[in-house]
Amino acid sequence: MSAPISLDIPHKLGKEGVRQRLDGGIGKIGRMIPGGATVEHRWDGDTMHFTVGAMGQSIGAQATVYEDKVHAVVNLPAFLALFSGQLEAVIRSEAPKLLK
Repeated sequence: MSAPISLDIPHKLGKEGVRQRLDGGIGKIGRMIPGGATVEHRWDGDTMHFTVGAMGQSIGAQATVYEDKVHAVVNLPAFLALFSGQLEAVIRSEAPKLLK
């Protein structure tokens, strides 16, 4: 297992605005993955825990909402850890789009 990918996504939407965007946008993740994916999520306070399953792999992640940012941590399984650099670049590019 590689080190988790950790990033902060700044915003000016307030906590409730971000929660609404994340709830409405979390399904977009499945459509971004070739061949599709399953996405499950749940909230625990201000933290959304979600799992993305695709191509026999499962990625667990957490996104904690703050007034001015979302702190996300993505845990990659061993196989996908081989591609962590490329995946991190995609996550950093695409994650902010979930808040639009």
